[in-house]
Amino acid sequence: MANSFLVWHEHSVNQKMHAIQKGQRPCVIWFTGLSGSGKSTLANALELALLARNKHSYLLDGDNVRLGLTSDLGFSDADRIENIRRIGEVSRLMVDAGLIVISAFISPFSDERAIAKSLLPKSQFFEIFIDAPLSVCEQRDPKGLYKKARAGEITQFTGIDSAYEVPETPDCVIRTAETSVTSCVDKIIGFLEGQGVLAPPKDTD
Repeated sequence: MANSFLVWHEHSVNQKMHAIQKGQRPCVIWFTGLSGSGKSTLANALELALLARNKHSYLLDGDNVRLGLTSDLGFSDADRIENIRRIGEVSRLMVDAGLIVISAFISPFSDERAIAKSLLPKSQFFEIFIDAPLSVCEQRDPKGLYKKARAGEITQFTGIDSAYEVPETPDCVIRTAETSVTSCVDKIIGFLEGQGVLAPPKDTD
């Protein structure tokens, strides 16, 4: 293979040092759900809540990433999988830097989410299913995408003519159709506290 001569280099400053410096346990918080389910809204609100707690985070948002890192990809199944693979690799590097990474992507396929999850230890990857019925997502339709998909102006649109595979065993489920943004964020913060993410790591960790 072309990259068979490459070797991963261990750096003098490692993830544990970054984590101790930042007083937190780095991880990926992976939001998945339909377009319009509330992923971006919750991701932004969660990052603000983490900032208020003096935690170091970075938000990877679907549109922002597709405008840069994955701008060469379309929306075929193969391109969606490659999109998530790249995001997973970037997330892993950010975790290595000691950050709490918030990832907000539809990521409709179980296999692609499994690829991203496989890049990190179980204790550093949390899949959060942002659960909202398709009918509610269509009512919200902040970008008018569902309307265009129904009219045939957009094809391979998740939930309409492309499947969304609901997570079978997510780490946390957030139902945005029946819960306020504040309550949703409080639930996620409570989950992260329960996982020890917001506590300073111990020297023995």
